[in-house]
Amino acid sequence: MDPAEQFLRANTELTPTPLVPEVSLHLAVDIEALWQLTGGDEPPFWAFAWAGGQGVARYLLDSPSAVAGRSVFDLACGSGLVGIAASVAGAESVVCCDVDPLAGVAARVNAAANGVAVGVRVADVLDGPVDAQVVVAGDVFYDRDMAERVWPFLARVAAGGAAVLVGDPSNRPYLPRRRCVAVAEYVVPVTRELEGVRELVTTVWRVAG
Repeated sequence: MDPAEQFLRANTELTPTPLVPEVSLHLAVDIEALWQLTGGDEPPFWAFAWAGGQGVARYLLDSPSAVAGRSVFDLACGSGLVGIAASVAGAESVVCCDVDPLAGVAARVNAAANGVAVGVRVADVLDGPVDAQVVVAGDVFYDRDMAERVWPFLARVAAGGAAVLVGDPSNRPYLPRRRCVAVAEYVVPVTRELEGVRELVTTVWRVAG
């Protein structure tokens, strides 16, 4: 076991995801302690089940025809939840991608815990092409700077013919909703320490091509 995997296992517990109990993830036990251990300005996104990702994962398991038999690319995968759900729903192949190497480890370890396999890519792909029939992303519109980087990539991928599904809490203002179609809405249990509330209404959107 490599040091990164040892770190992940030592500081998380394998836990069923609240809205998607079919999928278990290695999630933070002590949020503040883990954040300090990782030493970053932002929380370790891979150690939490964020509302947008839970929404997309729930949608894929409820509507497996969205990904069954198709290649799937999970952008900013974090824990790998959405990619894992796509694999469980019957995707032909799944690649989980994130800029954080620990997210890549989390996606691989979490996939194995759920009896599926995913490819892992640690890279910033927003300025290049992606070879996939379906692109999924949860919680990528959490602030203006991130939205301004992610949206051109997603719009370009959708214009190229891929199906693009994104999920975010409905109160976030940065997603260009006029260019999306809502396909599902969920009330998602979340962690008060991170979100300040116990649940968030989350929408899953299809980006127009």
